[in-house]
Amino acid sequence: MSAGERLPGTPDPMHRWPGAGGVMIAGDTWGDPRGPLVVLQHGGGQTRHAWKGAGESLGRSGYHAVAFDARGHGDSDWAEPDDYGPDFMVEDLRCVAQALGSDNPILVGASMGGGVSLLAIGMGEVDAKALVLVDMAPKMEPEGQRKIQEFMAQKPDGFDTLDEVAEAIANYQPHRKRPRNLDGLVKNVRLGANGKYRWHWDPARRKSHVPGSPIYRQRLHDAAENLSLPTLLVRGGLSDVLSEAGAQSFLEQCPQAEYVSVKDAAHMVAGDRNDIFAGAVIEFLGRVAPAGEMAE
Repeated sequence: MSAGERLPGTPDPMHRWPGAGGVMIAGDTWGDPRGPLVVLQHGGGQTRHAWKGAGESLGRSGYHAVAFDARGHGDSDWAEPDDYGPDFMVEDLRCVAQALGSDNPILVGASMGGGVSLLAIGMGEVDAKALVLVDMAPKMEPEGQRKIQEFMAQKPDGFDTLDEVAEAIANYQPHRKRPRNLDGLVKNVRLGANGKYRWHWDPARRKSHVPGSPIYRQRLHDAAENLSLPTLLVRGGLSDVLSEAGAQSFLEQCPQAEYVSVKDAAHMVAGDRNDIFAGAVIEFLGRVAPAGEMAE
């Protein structure tokens, strides 16, 4: 199943790989395949396209960057309703890294993707060289998470026009200027059988994975206890999802971690200020996992 027909202008994925249980995972890559692999994982309700600018910057800097649509998102397959938990996504991550020939990738994850990255390392499923968490830590703000869930739950039957889609996004991200050209929205929605525009994701995934649940947050906290690799936490200075107190709590738990707060960015840090975000990540990786090292 899918959310509907892909709209004209939606970019085709460069690659597809089999993930957990045979679910096909769609992704794009940038840079020299001989460079260190950097796996970019998006947040809930996003797609691989959120990382395009960062992926291109990493590719120009000598890394082999890959961004893929999480199961149930974008151009990746939908899964069975009970197969959307974080452990399935950890296995998808491991499958993609293996398909690209890397036993020790660099993991960069935003929000949901950050949780997957943290669990993958903390549970010993992926032997990563370095970790970058983007506006995500074990201690998150319930109010910010509530706003995300409300945004994703609106208009379950779909939007009548792309203008309505743009309005919904603008209401959720008031700090961004609303684009005049709506062409960029086509990759985020599908045209349903009822003629309405629906988000690209499987609504069933929201029922099986609740990011604010105490059990999940405890799993993230326990995983963070096992971190010993070079780690960078990037927070959006305007974020209402990860507070400064939440960031400092993680830094106390993981004293080896470095920290960057991006002043003019909210929860979608890479989308708000990709120039600062990509520069900070490349500078960090240049010290802890230089691009001159050949992929292993």
